[in-house]
Amino acid sequence: MHISDGVLSAPVLAVGWIITAVFIAIAIWWSKKKGIEVEVIPKLSVMTAVFFVVCLVHIPIGPTCVHFIAAGLLGIILGILAFPAIFIGLVLQVFLFQFGGITTLGINTMNVGIPALFAYVLFNEGYKSGILSSKKEVSAGIFGALASGLAVFLIAVFTAGALIASGEQFTGVAVTLVVAHIPVMIIEAIVVGFIVAFLVRVKPELIGSLGGEKK
Repeated sequence: MHISDGVLSAPVLAVGWIITAVFIAIAIWWSKKKGIEVEVIPKLSVMTAVFFVVCLVHIPIGPTCVHFIAAGLLGIILGILAFPAIFIGLVLQVFLFQFGGITTLGINTMNVGIPALFAYVLFNEGYKSGILSSKKEVSAGIFGALASGLAVFLIAVFTAGALIASGEQFTGVAVTLVVAHIPVMIIEAIVVGFIVAFLVRVKPELIGSLGGEKK
């Protein structure tokens, strides 16, 4: 998710910027339509900070590195607004710590943002259905873990896909990246599962609302 400048091909970079711009525009339109710009700012700010801090710790593994991402948690809590939160977090990381690149901000945001939305959909549909448990905390914990694990897996796959699409020479790095994120997927799924279960118990209004949509 922190692909540097000069690595990806121009078409891949262009696709990333276009998709990111579209989703951020949708997020802004959604918040204006629902009239939630002011009330969602604190939630957006806190979750952006969480994403920013969590991603700072890098663990080198061969030609790549891994770190926790919290994309699933952002998706569950922010819905479509996870996209601008992720974009802001990545911008700050680029200019403050040189993590990633300026030209790759679009594709890096896309690689994290789309999985965050998948996490939201999986969690929201599963949690509301009560398929696995009638107890809200248990259901939230299980689907929070599944959604978070899915988000990490998809981020690794999307990032690997962007690398491979830019040249066959990146195939080895792409495979290593996906494999290296399996432990991250498991650990983050467990942690987020407990966090979501806790939030459902103490602050349920944070959960199951698309970007702060009023219930």
